[in-house]
Amino acid sequence: MVLALKDHFVWDSWYVRDGDTWHGYYLKAPRSLGDPEKRHLNATVGHATSKDLINWDQQGHTFGPAPSPGWDDYTTWTGSVVRGDDDLWHLYYTGTSHVEDALYQRVGHATSTDLHNWTRVGTGLALDLIGPNAHHYEADHVVGFWHDRAMRDPWVMKDPEGFGWLMYFTARKSGVAEPNAGGCIGFATSPDGYEWTLQPPVFVGGYGQLEVPQVFCKDGHWFCLFCTAAEHFSKDRAENTKTGPVTGNHYLIGDGPRGPWRIAPEFLDGALPPVRYAARIVDTDDGLMILGFADRPDGGDFVGHVMDPEPVRVTTNGLLELAPRRMAAE
Repeated sequence: MVLALKDHFVWDSWYVRDGDTWHGYYLKAPRSLGDPEKRHLNATVGHATSKDLINWDQQGHTFGPAPSPGWDDYTTWTGSVVRGDDDLWHLYYTGTSHVEDALYQRVGHATSTDLHNWTRVGTGLALDLIGPNAHHYEADHVVGFWHDRAMRDPWVMKDPEGFGWLMYFTARKSGVAEPNAGGCIGFATSPDGYEWTLQPPVFVGGYGQLEVPQVFCKDGHWFCLFCTAAEHFSKDRAENTKTGPVTGNHYLIGDGPRGPWRIAPEFLDGALPPVRYAARIVDTDDGLMILGFADRPDGGDFVGHVMDPEPVRVTTNGLLELAPRRMAAE
């Protein structure tokens, strides 16, 4: 009963709960494209609902690129949804433009009263790599050094340590010599979820990119879930991990929402096919569950659906691990 569409590739997803209903949002693109790599520049956002994260009712298209010209008239990619202080639902998303050939990513913002119909806040632009703290980031695209100007996958949450909101996103640190050592978790703060201030990254290094970050606290332990590919491990990280480079879902351990953050001693999920990528961990009545899309098992054809949830637990020493369902129920 995976979250799948017959005629569309499905990949990155994110979730929010309203009462007893889970709302799942996901990137989708027509399988008629043929080459699944073309999906990235033909993506729209779909919406489905579920009571159990297994059986899904499709709600159809929910969001997509703005009319041209616009900063997000080419693609609208991965984001997150939260309920704001104003009791509206807030979608934070990634956008790119035709005029920049989708090479420059920025963070957008839209609101909704029903979790399906979204209205951009102004032009939709919420955050860019500009201002006093922009020098901390790789703010310009350098041809041949990295494949994009990374600023995507915003994860937004209430600040548990005070007033306002926190945003984490995939970005890159400026001034690094090795491309695969420049990945970072970008950071921004807001008093109200509308006006955002770019802050220095909360974590830098180890990988060329830390995609789809998700920060959460469970049992008093702070985690930042992310995904990356084996080819994006830095030289130092590749040489100093027990398993070697692994494509899949990894995580950081933090002392709090602002860190300091450090790489967990082991990856979480992804070594065995089908590789689950761009995963999210949701906190359910039955404990933590991980959901992500099926990528390319054994290097074969792209699958393109969201796999059924699997239980995750926090160990006694404060790590995350996949847990058999019988253990999760104990």
